[in-house]
Amino acid sequence: MELASTWISGSVRSGKTTALIECLADWSRQQAYSQSDKQGQEIRFGDRTEILRPSLGGSTALVFALNSSNRQGLMPALGQATAGLGGVQSTTPLGFFEDEVLLFWPRLMQGLDLPAQFPVRLRPETEQQLASQFWQAAPWDRLMALENLSLEGWVRRILDLLQLAAFAGIALEALPQRLEQGFEQLQIQVSGSQGEGHSLAETLVELLVDWRDWCLQHGLVTYGIVTELFWRYLLPDPVYQGHLLRRYQGVFVDDLDSYPAISRPLFEVWLDHDAIAVFTFNPEGAIRLGLGADPDYLADLRLRCSGQRQASAAPPSLGHDLRGEIESFIQGKTLALGNSFLCLQTSSRSQLLRQTGNTIIEAIQSGQIAPQEIAIIGPGLDSLARYTLIEILTAQGIPVESLKDQRPLNSTAIIRALLTLLALVYPGLGQFLDAEQIAEMLVVLTYKGSAAHPLELDQGWIDPVRAGLLADYCFQPDRDHPQLLPTTTFPRWDRLGHQATAAYNNLLQWLGQQREACQGEALSQPYLSLTPVFILDRAIQYFLTPHRLTYDQLAVLRELMETAQHYWQIKERLRQTQTQSSTIPETVGHFIQLLRQGTLTANPFPVNLNGQPRRAVMLATTFQYRIARPKHRWHFWLDAGSMLWHGGGAVMLWGAPLCLQQWSGQPLTLADQMQRDQAQLQRLLLDLLSRVTERVILCQSHLSVSGQEQIGPLLPLVDSAPPLPLQTEAD
Repeated sequence: MELASTWISGSVRSGKTTALIECLADWSRQQAYSQSDKQGQEIRFGDRTEILRPSLGGSTALVFALNSSNRQGLMPALGQATAGLGGVQSTTPLGFFEDEVLLFWPRLMQGLDLPAQFPVRLRPETEQQLASQFWQAAPWDRLMALENLSLEGWVRRILDLLQLAAFAGIALEALPQRLEQGFEQLQIQVSGSQGEGHSLAETLVELLVDWRDWCLQHGLVTYGIVTELFWRYLLPDPVYQGHLLRRYQGVFVDDLDSYPAISRPLFEVWLDHDAIAVFTFNPEGAIRLGLGADPDYLADLRLRCSGQRQASAAPPSLGHDLRGEIESFIQGKTLALGNSFLCLQTSSRSQLLRQTGNTIIEAIQSGQIAPQEIAIIGPGLDSLARYTLIEILTAQGIPVESLKDQRPLNSTAIIRALLTLLALVYPGLGQFLDAEQIAEMLVVLTYKGSAAHPLELDQGWIDPVRAGLLADYCFQPDRDHPQLLPTTTFPRWDRLGHQATAAYNNLLQWLGQQREACQGEALSQPYLSLTPVFILDRAIQYFLTPHRLTYDQLAVLRELMETAQHYWQIKERLRQTQTQSSTIPETVGHFIQLLRQGTLTANPFPVNLNGQPRRAVMLATTFQYRIARPKHRWHFWLDAGSMLWHGGGAVMLWGAPLCLQQWSGQPLTLADQMQRDQAQLQRLLLDLLSRVTERVILCQSHLSVSGQEQIGPLLPLVDSAPPLPLQTEAD
């Protein structure tokens, strides 16, 4: 009996993913048993007919997970369920779009008359930098007059529009009408690039079209461009669809409610040809609504599935127990939450962070709960809150797992030291150097730490005091040729000591060797000399790798090297396609500027270092927490009185409601916006409560960080919850 395409519906933690894996295992067993009997299937593509036969070695299933983290968690279960039965390939929506476009690039290149070069994908930060330079003639004054937003903010908004339109399957040519209908202020007439009159909406789309065409002509792609190429040119191609069905005989999709709209025509390729397709869908999910997801449009795939399956009931949780009370709360009714909710209130936010940390410490040290059973969640966690809570807890030996703690690379001393070193190696970068940066570099690059090998002590270490003296007396600032002078330049150089002098001379010798490699004839042919990627790698190998580095240091160093390689690859591509190119020192200067702006980030707390969950307190935003899909005994909802809970704490990109397939064509009224925000808040509360089993502590301060009174939508919950007994400062 052939398995039918199946629609699995259920709430949070109701076993939808388990049911999906069971369907995959059943299908894999069935395919293994009937493989020898299959002679091929006759299928029509456009104006021709083709016999599709299973791939050699058995049938292959394509499994979609929402993101890479979910995919990593799903793969062990998939491998165990289908061991020896057939092939399974897992992917994510964005990963699949990119892989397919790159795989079939020659076909796209031929059809779109693109230059014969393999594409390079731009990272978001590089995309923004190049777009800002490309759009210098854009009407930024008109845009900033509409809304008090920086130029960088408007550039990001316009680039996001390209991705939102691609996710929705909306051609750029149709976007101006939607923008004008959604934003009346974009109907203002401005001069176009050729001097003709255009509305502001048409001008924005004209910028996007020019940017997209420029990128394709230079062999550069972004997530938005890749997605548009996939849905608009590749997916409708009958030849491509034939390849798709030949490679994958079934598709299994987890968390469909958070996928972009163009996923629907993709999955319909299998449904149209009677191949197996299994979907899991949470009617109360839609975590990525406002970020490109279109759950209402994708829900219609349910009508194409002959098998309907309700996931099992969710395990006991506060969401199950308090569903009725939460729905009443959203409707503005009075409620009684019982003892499941407690309230921790303080006057200032600094007191709130301290009391929250102390409450967790007391609960763990008294044996009430283990660290891994606690989650601290907030609609928006600023760096101060993360740093304070991590410091308070780790000082008492309680580990903290901070989800997606994206910190600027330049906030790490090792990265700043390496950038200072780059500015000393290449000429013409003196404007990026000062005595304070030199002193920090001397300390960081000569520090051996507790793990230094005894034989390395001869190289010594420069402590902060001696580093300051050397920076003051031995650093010669100069715009073109900044230098570190010999220690004898300092009148009292004998006070530096043997270790500091040895370390300084060692660094001077290394700098001299690198400068020699980058001087002379090599600089007359810029791209034949040593690139900053090589210099950074040499510096890391020489100064840092011989000593024990922490995981967070390794993480930022990996991100630095990946960023440098990517940046240099993009510059090399532009050099090949443009008549004018910058020299290596100029490129290094731009790279240093980019990092010092704080745009590039890395996660200094790698998760799952040994493949096992960390036994640590989890710290996350509401969005990060829902995406990660964990569960805990206790929740601490930070800043419960904040306005950031409004609309369910959702991050909605500018123009996202206009890029939904079922958009009405009319701007949202105030009543519509309130209804949407209430629905999002209800989804958020039920989702969070379905992931906690015992207690929620509402942590609220009367005043926010800015000193304003908190008037968020959860204040009725705070007022109805009994207070949490606190220790006094004397205790």
